[in-house]
Amino acid sequence: MDFLQTLLITLVIFAVLVMGYAVAAGSGVAKSQKRRMQALRLRHSDSLDAKVDAQFKRAIAARKPATFKVAGSGSRVEALAVRLNRTGKSWTVSQYIYTSVGLALGIAVVVFIFSRAPMLSLGVGLLVGAGLPHMWVNRLINKRTNAFVTKFPDGIELLVRGLRSGLPVTETLQIVSTEVPGPVGFEFKGVIDRIKVGKTMEDALQDTADKLGIAEFNFFTITLAIQRETGGNLAETLSNLADVLRKRAQMKLKIKAMSSESKASAYIVGSLPFLVFGAIMYINPEYMMGFFSDDRLIVAGLGAGVWMGIGVFIMSKMVNFEI
Repeated sequence: MDFLQTLLITLVIFAVLVMGYAVAAGSGVAKSQKRRMQALRLRHSDSLDAKVDAQFKRAIAARKPATFKVAGSGSRVEALAVRLNRTGKSWTVSQYIYTSVGLALGIAVVVFIFSRAPMLSLGVGLLVGAGLPHMWVNRLINKRTNAFVTKFPDGIELLVRGLRSGLPVTETLQIVSTEVPGPVGFEFKGVIDRIKVGKTMEDALQDTADKLGIAEFNFFTITLAIQRETGGNLAETLSNLADVLRKRAQMKLKIKAMSSESKASAYIVGSLPFLVFGAIMYINPEYMMGFFSDDRLIVAGLGAGVWMGIGVFIMSKMVNFEI
């Protein structure tokens, strides 16, 4: 049995495991039916809070027509362009693809020089070329998102002070775009530019919300849209929203502190086998070269790698909490 056959067998086993996990997790149809039943129960409940919540959800659902399309849902290229745009860098899809291909070829050549195994070199090159740029883009998106969420309540407070002083909404948005540094001011400047070219404020905010994909800015957009439809004290509403966002950020920090020990344990347990393999490979290369030449050791190594990947994935899901 050559290396290609063992690799195919390992991939088939991994595909079966992934399909089993998908079946065990439940279908999306069942989840959607459960959400509809919950909405019906809230709609016909005798509780006043439940009725207000159901009315709020219906108002949100009625904001956009049925033809509304989520940004990045058209194709893989469009989704990639949206992700690159969220980094705040002026990167294009072609630059990203060229970088990934060049990195994959470079890593494959380096691995082939040391191992003389073409299939292994190709697999490692593809893995690094596809994974490393993706991880780097995710890191930049998370960094910019955290910077935006940190300064966003300050921008809302500045907006509230402008409204209470008698300024119109568009004028206060202009003040926020110039006074608040970082991505908050940059994105509000984009909103003002869209309004100047003829878009309504609601559409300009929705475009920015689609670009960012941040829950806090979605709350802000929905709040402004509903207030324009129903009326009320916008300054008081935004002040309450800023308070909620600050408490949300505090809760995230508390959860991060409480789960830091579990995350550290998961990182250590997940990386320890690979570190030990690398250390033994450095100390005694001849002892470990069997994993690159013997079919039985290749199958064992690939199987162990698959199981370790599944374990790391499960641990990452266990220690990550969404608010």
